[in-house]
Amino acid sequence: MPFPTATAVLFALSCLSICFELRSLAQVSSPLLPQEEVEALGKLQNTGWNVRRNSCGSPQWNRSLSDDIECNVTCDCSFARGTICHVTNVAVKGFNVTGVLPPELGNLTRLTELSLLGNRISGPIPSQIGNIATLEHLVLEDNLLGGPLPRSLGNLKNLKRLLLSANNFTGSLPDSLGNLLNIEDFDLQGTSMQGPIPTAVSMLTNLTQLRISDLSGPSSVFPDIKNLSKLKELVLRNCLITGPIPDNFGEITKLKTLDLSFNSLTGTIPATLQSPKSLEYMFLNNNSLSGEVPGWVLNSKDSFDLSYNNFTGRAQPSCQQLDVNLVSSYSSSVSNSVPWCLRKDLPCPRNPKEHTFFINCGGPRERFEDEDYEEDLTSNGRSNFFSVSERWGYSSTGIFLGKVDADYLARNTFGHNVTGVYSTARLAPQSLKYYGLCMIKGSYTVKLHFAEIMYSNDQTFSSLGSRIFDISIQGKVVRPDFDIMKEAGGVGLDITEVFDNVTVDGNTLEIHLYWSGKGTTAIPDRGVYGPLISGISITPNFPVDEGGGGLSGGAIAGIVVSSFLVVLFI
Repeated sequence: MPFPTATAVLFALSCLSICFELRSLAQVSSPLLPQEEVEALGKLQNTGWNVRRNSCGSPQWNRSLSDDIECNVTCDCSFARGTICHVTNVAVKGFNVTGVLPPELGNLTRLTELSLLGNRISGPIPSQIGNIATLEHLVLEDNLLGGPLPRSLGNLKNLKRLLLSANNFTGSLPDSLGNLLNIEDFDLQGTSMQGPIPTAVSMLTNLTQLRISDLSGPSSVFPDIKNLSKLKELVLRNCLITGPIPDNFGEITKLKTLDLSFNSLTGTIPATLQSPKSLEYMFLNNNSLSGEVPGWVLNSKDSFDLSYNNFTGRAQPSCQQLDVNLVSSYSSSVSNSVPWCLRKDLPCPRNPKEHTFFINCGGPRERFEDEDYEEDLTSNGRSNFFSVSERWGYSSTGIFLGKVDADYLARNTFGHNVTGVYSTARLAPQSLKYYGLCMIKGSYTVKLHFAEIMYSNDQTFSSLGSRIFDISIQGKVVRPDFDIMKEAGGVGLDITEVFDNVTVDGNTLEIHLYWSGKGTTAIPDRGVYGPLISGISITPNFPVDEGGGGLSGGAIAGIVVSSFLVVLFI
């Protein structure tokens, strides 16, 4: 992450100084903050924070520009007959605040909310945070925090919200989190932490939202959730979970979103999953589930993704039925009655002869770099597979956090100086796969075109976002933690990633973009994160016979001559 420019720093300081504008109106009778609380706020390493004991009386203390841009501090001055104040809420969101969390924050003993969403705060969470027994909301997501989570977080018995996603934490999830018996919303996505999920999570019976993703380390069985009957959203994505899906979902009647994708789950889909009548989004893709896909799934009008599993038995009659995605979810050896697109490796249903593709991802037909790029304007993306004449296609999975109605196509809304394919893009909140289908076996050059067009470059809040995702080709990660802005040198600048020796052994070339929970999720708006791609070019590294498909006669002759020479010189 690049350091803030001088303009950005001045912007942050000016915003923060508004929060703590000092007025020399000291009055003997005005309520005062304890000195240790003044010092705690002053330790947040921003020279614009000019806090004094009488700052609670300043009418300029609080400023809010939007739900995600605010700089507010709230006091309760009812103590000692109105002579003493205590800070109860600190919310500094989206102001590019840097520095570390000072241990002195533990002296804010009446604090109920600490929200520092969308800043650039680094270092560990100090253990002294666990001293704030009154704390109900701890929101530190979208920062640069690191180190292990302190066990003292388990002391926060009144905590209702713990949002720590999109940071750089290490180590394991502490068992002490099981002490947070009042917790309702727990988010720990994309933090690089190690599993397994603590068994004590089963004690958090007030949870309505539990989101954990992308753990490393040892595998574990599915956590015990039978007592978590209040859950509305359960995300355990890429958490190294093995074994079957438990059959006690019948007790979780309010569940709306279930994401268990990218694990190693086995067995069948339990019948109890149809019990939550409120279930709208279910992502079980990229597991090892087997058996027959239940009829209630095939006939569902909700967004269900079961792609990349090992199902058998009956299948839906087409590649995409309503919003149920089953691409590559059946064995390649199953009956030919199963559509080609639902079978492993997407076997070609005809003579494979494709070799060249130019796709304007998320945009119309476009002449670009002397080639005709095909349009790609299908707006579906929650649980969708789409193909063009069995030549190429894409599979998109996921819903955007905090904005389920977000678009899956991007436009150049900030007026960046980009042209051609770079003025549009396709988005995905979780996983986006593009396929070259029915291809001739051989070596290919793949070019992926990117430009970040969803952030501004004016040093305002809209410029503070960070988009990070992984790029894989043919199942191999070729660009981990890919950051478009970093690679291109800024916002609104284009970058082309070239891979010049991609081998197709079957008939399918797969390009996979995957969000592992890193980067920001709420800048400039909720739901701006995840894979973004502007264009794709796939060309063969061998001559082709345009008339009949396959290798040209000259290419075949060259192979024969080369083979003869090899034998001759042995």
